[in-house]
Amino acid sequence: MSNDRDVTNSENHTRSQLAESSQDVGVNRSANATIGDIIAARFSRRDFAKGALGVAAIAATTGSLAFDTANAQAGAPAAASRFGFNEVEAKVEPNHAVADGHDADILIRWGDPVLPGAPAFDPHAQTSESQSKQFGYNNDFLGYFPMPGAANPSAHGLLVANHEYTNEELMFPGVGRQDVRSVAFAKMTPELAAVEMAAHGGSVIEIRREGGKWSVVPNSKYARRIDATTPMEITGPAAGHPRLKTKDDPTGKRVLGMVNNCAGGVTPWGTWLTCEENTNFYFFGALDEQHAEAKNHKRYGIPGNVQAWGKYHDRFALAKEPTEPNRFGWIVEIDPFDPSSTPKKRTALGRLKHEGAAGTINKDGRYIVYTGDDERFDYVYRFVTNARVDRDNPKANADILDNGTLSVARYNADGTLTWLPIVFGEGPLSPDNGFHNQADVLIETRRAADLLGATKMDRPEDIETSPVTNKVYVALTNNNRRKAEQIDAANPRTDNRFGHIIEMVPPDGDHAAQTYRWEILVRCGDPAIADVGATFSSETTRNGWFGMPDNLAIDHQGRLWVATDGNSGASTGRADGVWGVETEGAARGTSRHFYRAPAGAELCGPCFTPDGETLFVSIQHPGEADDDNGPAATFENPSTRWPDFKPDMPPRPSIVAITRKSGGKIGV
Repeated sequence: MSNDRDVTNSENHTRSQLAESSQDVGVNRSANATIGDIIAARFSRRDFAKGALGVAAIAATTGSLAFDTANAQAGAPAAASRFGFNEVEAKVEPNHAVADGHDADILIRWGDPVLPGAPAFDPHAQTSESQSKQFGYNNDFLGYFPMPGAANPSAHGLLVANHEYTNEELMFPGVGRQDVRSVAFAKMTPELAAVEMAAHGGSVIEIRREGGKWSVVPNSKYARRIDATTPMEITGPAAGHPRLKTKDDPTGKRVLGMVNNCAGGVTPWGTWLTCEENTNFYFFGALDEQHAEAKNHKRYGIPGNVQAWGKYHDRFALAKEPTEPNRFGWIVEIDPFDPSSTPKKRTALGRLKHEGAAGTINKDGRYIVYTGDDERFDYVYRFVTNARVDRDNPKANADILDNGTLSVARYNADGTLTWLPIVFGEGPLSPDNGFHNQADVLIETRRAADLLGATKMDRPEDIETSPVTNKVYVALTNNNRRKAEQIDAANPRTDNRFGHIIEMVPPDGDHAAQTYRWEILVRCGDPAIADVGATFSSETTRNGWFGMPDNLAIDHQGRLWVATDGNSGASTGRADGVWGVETEGAARGTSRHFYRAPAGAELCGPCFTPDGETLFVSIQHPGEADDDNGPAATFENPSTRWPDFKPDMPPRPSIVAITRKSGGKIGV
């Protein structure tokens, strides 16, 4: 998600665009090197600022096989891409579109039944009771779990979905944007807030493919809705710490709900990792600057004052419960096959604005989780478990994520990457700097990373590991606040509006190693505009380039599939969508446009079935305005009424199932 809502901005701006403008709300004021500083150590800053980096310099920071505009003009030979589909046209339209030869079918929409007894969706008569049984709003991460014992594990399973945030102006008739200062939540009510709380969290649905088409299995025993009121357990080193205790929970080990769940992951022992991201949005009011938590909260942008829940619930009112924010911002582990199980917030993985929890079993058997902190000038993290994964007994891994080492990345100018352990008592993480135990370190993960000297990045979003090559890919969405003096090797552009993708290479496939190699796979944006500095391959067409990479998936061939967020808002003249990118061989850096989202929407959560024959995607906030200077999008006046296209029905965030008409794997 672009996560940037700013109550000071114009009401005409879309919710996702305003999220971007507040992306520095928890501004990183450390003096740590930015990824731009690193490239400046290798090349003349004056030449870089002038855009005078030559072909050799670009190749040194983007990989020897990456392409730049100069190579294309020199007539470098085109390499054959393995993508066998004809691209969709990059533009903005009310409906979605997919490459020829494929179907893109709506699987489930906001308001559709999830639990038995859920009523039919009525946008004019919404209640929290109804929403708690229906599919939630703004679905993001998707994870597929094959059904045990299924004849075809890729045709019958559970699909989990995060529900990140709500757009009250598109959800409720006659309400409009409420988080702008001129409105100040005037039309919000306790019941509308309760509907929003029920629309957050996540859903578990059972799905089956029959006759080539996917559908939701009704009244499934596995069906579940999780929301902002679901009881959860806090586990790991910070559990029970005084800074997690509140009036309602004097133990510091129980919390109600999860919020702003963005990306996530699926573990090999069959659980769902879902990541809390912009939790600062939900805290309301103000806190005395002399309070012991004031500096901690400021580093996380708390209070965000984007939701009015604190008007009706003391736990979200900062002055009444100043430690409640410390109970959010974690990775949550959930057993999708047991609807009665208690979700667990795993504090060992750190507290930040998590985007993604991609995992892999290391060569020594330990489990590795990568995650990004989705804010401008924040960091990339890695967690390594102490214990090894028991492949034969999945239940033995139930609490494996409670013990391990969290590290943060420092990208070096020589093309190496150093992982810096975030461990109490090591280096600056001591009582002299206000840390008295590992719980303090994890509650203030950002400040700990500041002190260790991590590299400040251009909004690290999803991170995925290739099971084919063992390489790790980091989506850096954008950073239009990076100045010339802040450029470095891993963040090499000022005013980086289009983002880039970094490739990290662990030595000999050892994801627990302290030092990796890294390079830039591709700098995003229009290669036809020299000043943009994009580096797609020469085979990439005018439809094939993209900007603002957000979520990632990797297919059976090791190719990267990129979902974007913010193309329309950046005045690119194109909608967000899915692009396939070659990562190996002579076609490395070749990108092709596969699926186009409807107007105003963000594309999230790309997820393949194990056989590679289905790609599930999330469509979030369809109907937002595409023109910054146009009228604000509302329930009555959205930019599209996708997917129903009925005058009495608002746009509805949905999951789309993409398959080939003739069967077979996607993208070949």
